[in-house]
Amino acid sequence: MTLQITVRGTAEDTYPAERALLDVVVAMEGADKAEVAQQAAAVQAPLIEQLDQLKELGAVTRWSADRVHVYSHRPIGPQGERLAIVHVARLDVSTEFTDFDRLSGFIDHWSAREGVELHGPRWDVTEKNRKVYESDVRRSAVDDAVHKAQGYANAVRGGRVVPIEFADPGMLDDSGGGHQPRMMAMAMADSVGGPAIAVTPEPIVIAVAVDARFTTSVDR
Repeated sequence: MTLQITVRGTAEDTYPAERALLDVVVAMEGADKAEVAQQAAAVQAPLIEQLDQLKELGAVTRWSADRVHVYSHRPIGPQGERLAIVHVARLDVSTEFTDFDRLSGFIDHWSAREGVELHGPRWDVTEKNRKVYESDVRRSAVDDAVHKAQGYANAVRGGRVVPIEFADPGMLDDSGGGHQPRMMAMAMADSVGGPAIAVTPEPIVIAVAVDARFTTSVDR
């Protein structure tokens, strides 16, 4: 008798972080719109100059400053009254670092600047290497599926399992799911003054799952 066995194989592995994504926001506000915009631009200029230098050194792979927000609003006072108009200029800069020592120095410098917000870093591997790592982990997930299926076959005194289908999770049935490469990263606390800010990434965890269907022969 031929028996079908369907299993889900899983595997994961960890890899050192290879890049860090850091968002820098320059935000100024005041009573004069033109003055606020000039203040924001005055802070952004040396920021961009430093990023250009870091890119020449190979510490930064790319950066962009393509988002500008200038708006006005009337704050509400403690008694519910409308206060004078406040103008806000917000300039967003996105960066990608591969030199984490220089990243620490960059964060230490700009976290102390008035009107500057830092968001991140978000750790990851390079896009090119992620494909390689996922391929390696996927092979391990297939090995896990074969091992599981053979365990089921052995339990019913079946023979060697033969694979007939492999698929991403949920494509063999309606069980849902999907392979989810996961990133794990430490949170960075805000700090001004005192010891320099240290950023140390946790390993990047890449996990893959695969659904598989096998057949085996069972003596009746």
